[in-house]
Amino acid sequence: MVEDEKPGAVSALHDLAATDLIAGFRARQFSPSEVIDDLFAHVARWEPHIKALYAFDPEGARAAARASTERWQRSEPAGPLDGVPVTIKDNIPTKGVPVPLGTAITPLVPAEADSPPAARLREAGAIIFSKTTMPDLGMLSSGLSSFHPLTRNPWDLTKNPGGSSAGAAAGCAAGYGPLHLGTDIGGSVRLPATWCGIVALKPSLGRVPIDPPYVGRVVGPMTRTVDDAALMMSVMAKPDRRDGMSLPPNDIHWKTLDKPLRKLRIGLMLDAGAGQALENGVRDIVVRAAKLFESAGATVSEAKGILTHEMLDGLDKFWRARAWDDLSKFTPDERNKILPYILKWAEAGARLSGLDVIRGFNTTMAMRSGAAKLFADLDYVISPVAPVVKFDAELAAPLNDPERPFEHIAYTVPWNMAENPALSINGGYDAAGFPIGVQIIGRRFDDIGVLGMGKAFEGLRGPQRPWPSVPDS
Repeated sequence: MVEDEKPGAVSALHDLAATDLIAGFRARQFSPSEVIDDLFAHVARWEPHIKALYAFDPEGARAAARASTERWQRSEPAGPLDGVPVTIKDNIPTKGVPVPLGTAITPLVPAEADSPPAARLREAGAIIFSKTTMPDLGMLSSGLSSFHPLTRNPWDLTKNPGGSSAGAAAGCAAGYGPLHLGTDIGGSVRLPATWCGIVALKPSLGRVPIDPPYVGRVVGPMTRTVDDAALMMSVMAKPDRRDGMSLPPNDIHWKTLDKPLRKLRIGLMLDAGAGQALENGVRDIVVRAAKLFESAGATVSEAKGILTHEMLDGLDKFWRARAWDDLSKFTPDERNKILPYILKWAEAGARLSGLDVIRGFNTTMAMRSGAAKLFADLDYVISPVAPVVKFDAELAAPLNDPERPFEHIAYTVPWNMAENPALSINGGYDAAGFPIGVQIIGRRFDDIGVLGMGKAFEGLRGPQRPWPSVPDS
């Protein structure tokens, strides 16, 4: 253990940031094997309560930790993450592990190879000790799944961790090591981040190569600190020819996060233009964040949302048709294995016309256009991540209505379609101590600037509450 920021206090090894773990390994204060042993003892206490893991591999991780320990003893680390524990979301392939996509309908066939981000993490020496849970097909902002057990929020076990990167967010908040990898096509790293009080970056589309690529789909780091998110990006944002939508190599200095705030033009977006009504508790936290940036020298002005009801409805139709295309390949009996909520939602895709679907897809172009116009006069935008503070663990979504499935993603999904980087970072808490996130959005390709804004906010927001502790059994 090492001292934390409070005099006399100590942090357990599993609670240390990746940057601190690397420094400790280098100074020989502790070894990767000691970290793994401490982490797994902690996981054993937490996991019965939150059920965040899938394909947990303690034996493989301990073997990797021993090898890493030997490398550090020789002062020959394999890479910038040698010995650091990492989890990978279910739907990000890792060699030899089936990819169920959160649903009981998927044949469990071991993946033939690591996906690009998993490969980069492993090459850097990270120890991938487990996959993490997700809902069916990644199409829910929830910890509910027909394949995985119900994943719960460590801040309040009666509440939802969000999704679709549910296990990653819950595990991060509970102290399952410093680094977690999720995916995001409409808010799936940022939404669970706001409800679990962590940091999550949705990078610019193509910044981190993925396989398979898709419109709006990215992988992103989920961590407790902005520095750790930047460290993950420095490893993952490297070329991989499997992704035909990836960006050209870019020599971004991921460690350079100092961000002067003076004279920055920041838009405060409290109305997305469509979607679920914003709760006052969220509004207060986001307004406070904007005032903190303003007090540091930024110019803050009102920013209008770029989303419309027609856009959100069109995207819903496009995604229903896409989901039905996947599910139509299975028999009716097989389809009945998935969550009824998802099946009811996707079945409507069978009744859509080709014109309905293409009009739905075209709303992605409208979001892109709206974002370009918005950022013509702004450097960054501050907004809520989700419109609600929290919702019950057993629900598929805040409204729990498959006819209104995306009302809660109005603040997040435009930036997937427009390809802008967006960060969720904890901004404060409700009266019961439940976290509430703030979203920071930047121009396309300004991933380092968004991380810099997050780093600055860490210094402005004030002391944070302690991370959740293991409930009494």
